Amino acid sequence: MTIRPYTHKVQYYETDQMGIVHHSNYIRWFEEARVDCMEQLGYGCKKAADSGVDFAVLSVFCEYKSMTRFGDFVNVGLDVTSLTPTRITLKYTITDSETGELRATGETGHCCYHSIKKRPVSLKKELPELYRIFDGIKAKKEDVN
Repeated sequence: MTIRPYTHKVQYYETDQMGIVHHSNYIRWFEEARVDCMEQLGYGCKKAADSGVDFAVLSVFCEYKSMTRFGDFVNVGLDVTSLTPTRITLKYTITDSETGELRATGETGHCCYHSIKKRPVSLKKELPELYRIFDGIKAKKEDVN
C-alpha cells in the first residue's frame, strides 16, 4: 500500500514574529501526518485505541532545511523505516506543495503500548493485520532502495 503525503496549510498562529513557522509546529505536523496515515490504512487512531493499542512516542528528531511561512502549503511524506513487534520508526519529509522545496526532515520512534494492560505489547500479536500493513510498507520501501 502507498501512503499519500499529508497536506497542511500553514496558519497564521503557527508563525513567530518574523512571519516564519515556529519550529515546534513541524513536530505537530508529524503527528497530523501519522493520524492521516492511520486513517489511510483503515486503522484510524480511534480504532487502534479502541482495541487497547496506542503508539507511545519514544523519540522525536527534526532537521530544518528552509523556511516555511504563513499561507504556504506543505506536504508531509511518511515512511516506515524500522519495525519490530513492539516498536516502529517513522521518517518524515516536509516539502513545499507548490515548488517541492525541502522544508524539513524528521523521525519519530514509537513503542506499541496497551492502555489496559499498562505495558508495551507486541503489535504483531495485538493487531496482526496492522503489523502486516506496516511491514508491507517497510518492505516496499526497501525494494525501492
